[in-house]
Amino acid sequence: MATTQKAAAPAKQKKASSIGIKDAIWVIVICAIIAFADFFLFLGDGSHFENGDNTGMPLDGNIFGTIYKGGIIVPVIHTLLLTVIFMAIERVIALSKCIGTEKLAKFVAKIKKDLKALDFEKALKDCDFQGGSVANVVRANVMAYKEADAATGLKKEVKIARIQQAHEEAIAVEMPTLTMNLPIIATIVTLGTLTGLLGTVVGMIKSFSALAAGGGGDSVELSAGISEALINTAFGIGTSWCAVVSYNFFTNRIDKIAFALDEIGYSIAQTYAATHAEEA
Repeated sequence: MATTQKAAAPAKQKKASSIGIKDAIWVIVICAIIAFADFFLFLGDGSHFENGDNTGMPLDGNIFGTIYKGGIIVPVIHTLLLTVIFMAIERVIALSKCIGTEKLAKFVAKIKKDLKALDFEKALKDCDFQGGSVANVVRANVMAYKEADAATGLKKEVKIARIQQAHEEAIAVEMPTLTMNLPIIATIVTLGTLTGLLGTVVGMIKSFSALAAGGGGDSVELSAGISEALINTAFGIGTSWCAVVSYNFFTNRIDKIAFALDEIGYSIAQTYAATHAEEA
């Protein structure tokens, strides 16, 4: 008499890969330290200004002195820009590790070959060799496939459903690893422009204050205010531009990985359906 074995229970999912920087706040702090140190120690160095004093006008054509005149908002925007650059590098490394050592098409072909031969140990070894989030998802599929193959007293549709369920659960566990730190980049998309706008408003306030003082106003104060407004505008827009490009690039990359994972799950389920007959 057919009995349902314990193997029919859902496969245990391996813990998600620990890939990426979890405490991103420290990245922002380090970027802020670098940005403010650069602002005061390098950009504010007297060698970039007339008479060797950063309270004066920048030397003709000196870009560093001109940027310094953007005011205290400059290192804030610089912090955002450095954060975007650092997080982009971190995501490139993390996503490459999530995919693993071999190309997905080659890896999936090996797994399908192993499963058709019912060589589950070989399939698991291939997952270990591949490594990363993709391999973890496939491992969950292989374990569910193995349990479905060993289980008796269940219809084939139920076994296929359990393989698909294991796949969905594995993706739910691994997906946060793929999207880690992307919300920070998404936030900087807006924050960069808003911070640049804040610097623009502050600079214009200084310009109009210079105009109001003494009728025509001090030309040095007037030009400094306008310089601060324009520099912060340009810096803020440039930062947001970098953030938008980075965010869209990585979301597109993650969408492709997610699509590939769905294709893998469907392929494995169909492999089971094609190689196993309905139990009597």
